[in-house]
Amino acid sequence: MNGDFIEALRQIEKEKEIPFATLLKTLEVALGKAYKKHYGIPGDVNVHIDTTKNSFKFSCEKLVVEPVGNEHAEMSLETARKINPNAEYGDMIAVEVTPENFGRIAAQTARQVMMQEFRETEREKVFDEFNAKIGEVATGIVQRHEGGNVYINIGKLEALLPQQEQVPGEPYRFSDRIKVYLLEVRRSSRGPQVIVSRSHPSLIRRLFELEVPEIADGSVQIKSVAREAGARSKIAVACEDDKIDPVGACVGHRGARVQAVVSELYDEKIDIVRWSANVSQFVAESLSPAKSVNVKVNEEKKSCFVLVPDNMLSLAIGKSGQNVRLAARLTGWRIDIRSESQEAKAVFAKAAEEVAEEERQAEAQRLSPAAAKSVATAPADQEDENVVEYDEEVVITADMLKAFDDED
Repeated sequence: MNGDFIEALRQIEKEKEIPFATLLKTLEVALGKAYKKHYGIPGDVNVHIDTTKNSFKFSCEKLVVEPVGNEHAEMSLETARKINPNAEYGDMIAVEVTPENFGRIAAQTARQVMMQEFRETEREKVFDEFNAKIGEVATGIVQRHEGGNVYINIGKLEALLPQQEQVPGEPYRFSDRIKVYLLEVRRSSRGPQVIVSRSHPSLIRRLFELEVPEIADGSVQIKSVAREAGARSKIAVACEDDKIDPVGACVGHRGARVQAVVSELYDEKIDIVRWSANVSQFVAESLSPAKSVNVKVNEEKKSCFVLVPDNMLSLAIGKSGQNVRLAARLTGWRIDIRSESQEAKAVFAKAAEEVAEEERQAEAQRLSPAAAKSVATAPADQEDENVVEYDEEVVITADMLKAFDDED
């Protein structure tokens, strides 16, 4: 081995950013395997490359047998005792086996090893690079559709946008430039595979970070995000500096900032509300665009009873219950909602039932003990139940959906 070989390794170290020690170790292991395969040696072959002398040394263990069948793997007792006077048949003796005519094989092996090492190193670099970016946004170009999946070029590789991470209604046309949320990086036989998303709620968060400097520098914080991808999203924002309006900062001059996010999401509607540590106030804000709502908080059940004016009912609930559903996710509280007229009916019905109960008790006192017992235990007329559970998160009245307007 001449000095040019070592110099070539040094050059590779600089160009490919592969540590020189890694190159040497990988080459030593590969040369040992090549020698073992070439000469049919059952045990391991150790190789040491001496960079100061520009040489390599092979060593392995040979079995002491008689007669010798494979001189590369076996040795006679006489030869063994020249190395170790106490050697016996069946012993394994370590010897240097550096071949004289192994240069061509070594050169071929070196090339193969270097190419493989380059591929593996590049794959690891790409894997580490994108693994460190999980949770961030990348810009890519739509390349192709295959089996319901979309493949997007994001620079050093094609990212996979699975069907379950796509947004219904988004076109993903060839050569379209879109932003995606980096969800996961997987190792595969073909190299790293990056999984991206267009429907993840955190995509909203990252897009606002890109568009709103106050969010990027930490002046304004996004406290929570609720999203029904492709239809509507809500974000709650806060700021400790009283001089900064967090909602206004996100909306931007003439709505420019929020519109940039909306355009990236193919006109998905976005509500920006002010976060508050006061649950009642936060829940009221989360039901925007509904106004003049009255919120009563039940800390024990972590639920809120919300009373809204009749003309705000459809806005508070939203199309197919979407607004109140998103509000519940945004706040993390269960929301029970009624209109003022519905609540008035419920109060009247309760009062009427109380009066009826008093009359039954009075009647029972005038009757015989047996009859009194029969009257007293008779079931009361049940109030028409006007509240039903919705999606395990909010409770709305059964008649509410009839009042919906297709508000946007």
